[in-house]
Amino acid sequence: MNMEDKVWAALEEVIDPELGINIVDLGLVYDVGVDDRQNVIVTMTLTTPGCPLHGFISDEVTKKVKGIPEVKEVEVNLVWEPAWTPARMNDKAREEFRQRHAML
Repeated sequence: MNMEDKVWAALEEVIDPELGINIVDLGLVYDVGVDDRQNVIVTMTLTTPGCPLHGFISDEVTKKVKGIPEVKEVEVNLVWEPAWTPARMNDKAREEFRQRHAML
């Protein structure tokens, strides 16, 4: 598994606490960059610009990616364009979301 794949796998472990679904399946992660020194930049967004959990989610991203032994530094680049919409969720996230809300 190459470094970029390892980073994506680590990001799948970061759960949005409000929705209970990982940030990759939600479509919150736009890009992963790894330089030749094994420094990682994660470009991502949140479901809303005023999300009160942005610090928590950014910290979790950093923690999970730094958990990969080869990674030196992690930068979380939070962007608002393009804006996140539910259309960015993959089918797995849509199904989880439907199941969670059907139970309420």
